[in-house]
Amino acid sequence: MRTDIFARLDREPEPPKIEAPRMSRHRIALFGGTLAFYLAIVFAVLITSWLVALDWKVMLFRPYQQWPELHAFLDYYVVLGQRGPTAVMVACWLGWRSWRQHTLRPLLVLGTSLLLLNLSVGAVKLGLGRLGPHYATQIGSAEMFAGGDIFPSGHTANAVVTWGILAYLATTPRARRYLSAVSATVSLGVGLTTVYIGTHWLSDVVLGWAAGLLILLALPWFEPLIARTETWIFAMRERWRERRGGARPAPVTGAGPQPVLLPQSMATEGLAPGTVTAAAEPVLPAGHPATGARARAHGGHPARPGGMPVAPTGVRRPPPHTERGARGSGSPARPMTGG
Repeated sequence: MRTDIFARLDREPEPPKIEAPRMSRHRIALFGGTLAFYLAIVFAVLITSWLVALDWKVMLFRPYQQWPELHAFLDYYVVLGQRGPTAVMVACWLGWRSWRQHTLRPLLVLGTSLLLLNLSVGAVKLGLGRLGPHYATQIGSAEMFAGGDIFPSGHTANAVVTWGILAYLATTPRARRYLSAVSATVSLGVGLTTVYIGTHWLSDVVLGWAAGLLILLALPWFEPLIARTETWIFAMRERWRERRGGARPAPVTGAGPQPVLLPQSMATEGLAPGTVTAAAEPVLPAGHPATGARARAHGGHPARPGGMPVAPTGVRRPPPHTERGARGSGSPARPMTGG
C-alpha cells in the first residue's frame, strides 16, 4: 500500500458511499427566502425605485476611471465568470473525480446545474430586455424592455453556480465550508468587477447572485433524476460492450478422429496410380464416430480412379505386401480385387 501523498490520487477500488444532499427544511427555507429576494429586486427595478437611482450613481461614478491601475488585472479576473472557460476547468476536475470514484454523478450534477442556469437566467434576460450602462439612453431610466440582455448578470450567476458546485459535491463538512467560502468570494469579486468595468448595473449583479444561489439550493430536487440517468448510462455501456465483444463460438465436444485422405503419391511406394485400396485406410470398428464422418467425407462409397469400388468401411483386407512380391523382385504389382 502506498503511503505517500500521491496515494490519494490513485483510483479507488470500488465506488465510495457518498450520500446525496436532501431537500431539508432548512434548505427549503433558504430557497423560499432567496426566491422572495429575487422577486423583490425585479419588482424594484420595474417600478424604477431607489435601486435604479443607485445604479445610475454608481455608473456615473465610473470606477474604472477612479482606479485605473486595477483595470489590467480585473480584465483577466472577470474571466472566472465566463461560462466557457470556467465550465471546462471545473469539468476537467469533476471528470477526474468521476473516473477515480467510478461514478458519473459529479459530471451529471454539473451538466444539470448549467442547463438550469441557461434556461432560467436566459429566459429572464430575454423577457425583461434591459440595456446595459454603455447603451443607456435616458438618465434615471430603468432601461427595461429595450432589447437588452444583461439583467440578471450572467457572469455573476455563472460564477456562483460553477464554483459553488465544488462546495455542493464536497464529501466532508470541512471541505464544504472552505469551498463555500472560496466560491462566494470568487463570485462576489466577479460581480463587482463587471460593475467596475461598466458592463452591468449594480442591480444586475445582485440579481445574478440570487439567481445562482437559487439553482444551487434547488439541486437536491434533481438528485433522483441524476441517479436514474447514471444507472441508464451504465446499462447502455454494458450493452455496448456485449455487442462489441460478440458471441463466442461454442467448443466442439465428443468429436471423433477425422478421416485421413491419402494422396496419389503412394505410387512411389510401389503402387500404380489409382490402385490405393481400402487397406491403406485405418480399420475402425463398426459404430465408431469416425465412420459417419468418413462416409460423409467420401460421399458414400465412390469408385476408385482405376474403376474398382471401394470396399465398405470395416472390412479387413490383407496388407498389400502379402499379395505381391518383395520390392525389387521384378514382379509387377497386382491390384487388389474387391472380392
